[in-house]
Parts: sequence; structure tokens; C-alpha cells
Amino acid sequence: MSDDAARQCLHEEVNSRHRAGTDVARPDAVEHQHRRGKLTARERIDLLTGEGEFFEFGALAGPGPSQPGSPALVAPADAMVTGIGYVDGRATAIAAFDFTVLGGSTGAVGMAKLSRCAERALLDRIPLIVLSDSGGHRMQEGLDSRHAALGSPLFQQFDDLSGLVPIVTVMMGPGFGVGTNLAALCDFVVMVKGISTLGMSSSPFVAAATGEHMTNEEIGGAEVQAGRGVADFAAEDEHEAIDAVRAYLSFLPSNSLEAPPRIMGARWPEDIDLDTLVPLSGRHGYDVRDAVRGICDEDSILELRETAAPNVVTAFARVDGRAVGVVANQPLHLGGALDSAACEKAAHFIAVCDAFGLPLLILIDLPGFLIGSAAETTQLARRSGRLVYELAEATVPRISIVVRKAYGAAYIAMGGGRGYSPDLALAWPTAQICAMPVDGAVDIAYRRDWQSAEDPAARRAELIAGFEKNIDPFHAADGFGLDDVVLPSQSRRLIAETLSRVAARRPPRVPHKLRSISPI
Repeated sequence: MSDDAARQCLHEEVNSRHRAGTDVARPDAVEHQHRRGKLTARERIDLLTGEGEFFEFGALAGPGPSQPGSPALVAPADAMVTGIGYVDGRATAIAAFDFTVLGGSTGAVGMAKLSRCAERALLDRIPLIVLSDSGGHRMQEGLDSRHAALGSPLFQQFDDLSGLVPIVTVMMGPGFGVGTNLAALCDFVVMVKGISTLGMSSSPFVAAATGEHMTNEEIGGAEVQAGRGVADFAAEDEHEAIDAVRAYLSFLPSNSLEAPPRIMGARWPEDIDLDTLVPLSGRHGYDVRDAVRGICDEDSILELRETAAPNVVTAFARVDGRAVGVVANQPLHLGGALDSAACEKAAHFIAVCDAFGLPLLILIDLPGFLIGSAAETTQLARRSGRLVYELAEATVPRISIVVRKAYGAAYIAMGGGRGYSPDLALAWPTAQICAMPVDGAVDIAYRRDWQSAEDPAARRAELIAGFEKNIDPFHAADGFGLDDVVLPSQSRRLIAETLSRVAARRPPRVPHKLRSISPI
């Protein structure tokens, strides 16, 4: 054979080997995946990159050795498609589990490819996106101490990436076991309703180990885990899931050393009358998301963990094109009181914002922390401490607005007053600021006074009315506990001006301290 012919054969072999791992070469497997109502790994990558550039590595990798006596495995790319893709023009490390290959089971080589993605994300300072659709650990390789004893560097790698680059997992199929462990280390977890699961173990293993009989959906379906706050977003379908990832990344820099992207030519907020939005009576509710929409740029809001702990709203948004993280008490749920779930939700969100340089915009309207047995059994004493911890650790600018109720230590924990040195501290005319609700204080501290009166009810009402005159925002401004009391409609202009000039980061409060210790 001539050199030219030999070279042609080599070229054909290269192309043939690459082609063998594509969807086109495996139509039956692709059709079966589609019958499940799911896209293939490569279709998902195309959707994520807008069918743009994707530079695959490890396409020719195969499975590790199977157990002695077992037939050799056939697993194109070892059920893991990996490479560098461009998402809205930005380089991103992408790893997609391929369920059409051995159920997307995780083998040694496939996990090495995922580890390589994490390595590239660290070295190149680019986001990491994992598209998970896996039946779990590959049994044909896993029953071997020689393999299992080595463990995996992935947990350490994901921790190395945490706070440096955005880490995202999209659960697009089964995700019990290691998929769940890795998702727990990610900043943003998306699930798809009806097809994805997330949890420590699947139904057969749960039944065998505990005797509990539950479906996989009951254990860890998308709506279940979104309601628990384990997932950040439950999408209706795979297209919405990918859209959520792209929206999420649009607020963040590629790494924490860069500034968040600013959108020029930002649109004004929705036509919401902020000046009449908040009821004067604290007994009447309103949707705090309307306040957020009235302050932030139109169509710029991405709410996270919407169904988990609905008494606090966490959302990315923009003000005059600048990305911000919004934390707002929601009076429509528990009156906006902080319970353990709300503290955890807000604390994690604050940590993400601080890691990637998003200023915090905090809207305060809460009667305090939740009290009673539910608070104690859910460790609210510790969970509330984590909220305080994350806000104290944050180095990004913060702006606080007292919308209405601002009672007790919860007011401080939410960033009210001067405690965390806000860059702008405002109150709306509806604000009420004091150590505890007035009626409760009167019932406890002045009980003898009003109960001994000729008309106890009238005396009680008189005491309450008198004290309520002392808790308005004008007294607070008089003591310079706030920068100003403003009409709600004036807030956006003041926020935008503040964000235009404040430093992106604050210097360390205690230089040379290695770390603080989280209460949780």
C-alpha cells in the first residue's frame, strides 16, 4: 500500500471513529431516547450553545474494564460528552451524561472526563455546566475495590471551583446518587418536571434499605425538590431548563475576578404605582414582587427558589442595566417572618451574589423571626445565624429599604439600619421600626396598666396609638439611623446613582484572618 493510500486509510479511520459516537450513527438509541420524551446529550449541547461552537474532547474514550467474567462493554465516549462550548459567546466547560449509552451510568473513564471539565473550568476561569441524565454508578465496574478505593477528585474540584466560577447542574433525567452529591455543590440547580429526579437513592434501594415504598417522583421529583429548596428552578421542559441556565449566567461574570456584565440601554420598570402599593395597615398584605418590578428594569427579573420558603423572595435583576441580587420579605406568606427555610434560602443567595460581585438590594418588611416549636425543631437559632453570617461576610455593596415592618433582631439580620454599613439605607413612609410589635409589647409590658383601667380595651388602644407615633420612619431619620425617608417612586433613581459610584468590593474588615466559621 502506498503512503498516500495508508494516509487516506488513517484519515478515514479517524473520521469513522468520531462518527461512531454521534447520534447519526446510533438512530435506534436516539429514537428510544426521544420516545422517553427526552433530548439526547448532543442535542442538549446544541440547544445550550445555540448550535454554535462546541469543541469536544474525549470523544474517542471508551469504558474501563468490566468485572471478570463479564462481556466487554460497548460505550461510545463512555456515556459522557465533554468539551468547551460557547454559550451566548462565552466559553463554558460542558459535560453531558449520555443516557443512550448504558443508561448514562458513570464509569471510571466518564468520570475522568468530567474531572477534566472541572480542571479546564479552574484553569481557564470559565463556568462549568453539567447536564445530568444518569442511571447512577455503573455496576459492571463498581464491584471492584481496586477501582472503588481510589475515590474521586470531583468533590475537591467542585469545592475549588465554588465561588470562583459559576457551577450549574441541569437534572434532565434520573440523578440519584453521585449526580445529587455533585448538584449539592453547584450554585444553580435546574430540574425538568416529569423527567428528572434528584435524591440520595432511588425507589428500589430505599425500599430495600428502609422498607419505605415511594416512587422516584415522590422521593425526588422536580416539583418536590424545588419546594424543598434543593433545586433552584423547576422547568416545564428541557427548552425552558436551558433558557433558565442562559438567563442565570447572563447576570454573572465568567469568574469572580471579573465584573458582572452590564446591559446598556436598559428599559424602565413596569408601570407600577409604588407610592400606593403598600397598605398603610400592617394587617393587610401585598405582593413584594410588585415592589421589585417597580424598581428594577423591565423584564430583567429572574426569581430563584420561587416555591421554596415563599416568605422571602430571592431574585437576580437589573437596575439601570447593572446586575443586582434582590432579597425581599414577602408579606403574603407568614407575614414575611423569617423561618429556618427562609434564612437558608436567603443566606445561600447572598453567598452567590457576594462571590460574583452582585450588589445586594434588600427590601425589609417583616414582623420578626418565627417563634414556637416549629422554630426550635428546625434549628432557627442556628439557621438565622447563617443569614447573619453571610451578610456580614459579604463584601459587595448593599442597599436596604425599609418598606413597612422592621421589628427586632430580624430587622438587623435582614441588613436594616447601620449594622452592616449599607451604602444606602432608605425607608418608605409606611415604615415602622422598633424592637418588637407594639401590640405585643403593650400586652406584655403594660398589661397591668390597661387591665386595671376602667375601660381596658380603650386604654390598651390608647397605649398602642401612643407608641405607634414613636416608630415611624421620621423618628428613625431624625436619629440618623437611615439616610433618608423617600417616596417609593424615588427609590430607583437613588439606587441607580449609588450603584454608579460605589466600589465593587469592600476591603477585609479583619486583615490576615484566614476564615470565619459558619454557624451551620
